[in-house]
Amino acid sequence: MRLPETRDLFARKLEFPVPRETVVETVGSTELTPPDGESTTIQSVIEKSEVEEFASADDLYDTLMTRVGAQFVGRRYYDDRGSMPKQDDKSEVSF
Repeated sequence: MRLPETRDLFARKLEFPVPRETVVETVGSTELTPPDGESTTIQSVIEKSEVEEFASADDLYDTLMTRVGAQFVGRRYYDDRGSMPKQDDKSEVSF
């Protein structure tokens, strides 16, 4: 499952507020598939958190988002704003 789809899963499968143990029992075995890298389960991500109860699907989703690994970030260090070249960089950039 892709990470953005988990919020709907939480809203469908869980009643909030919900304790962490119930999240793990109900949806913990769901695999999360990153754009690059190795997949993981919701349980393994939630266990990195110290939160014992989630007030809403958004709360659970936010916790999940802050605890997933770098493989879910996408292209690391990507800058689509066209950062300025360093002063000592003599190469020209043409658009």
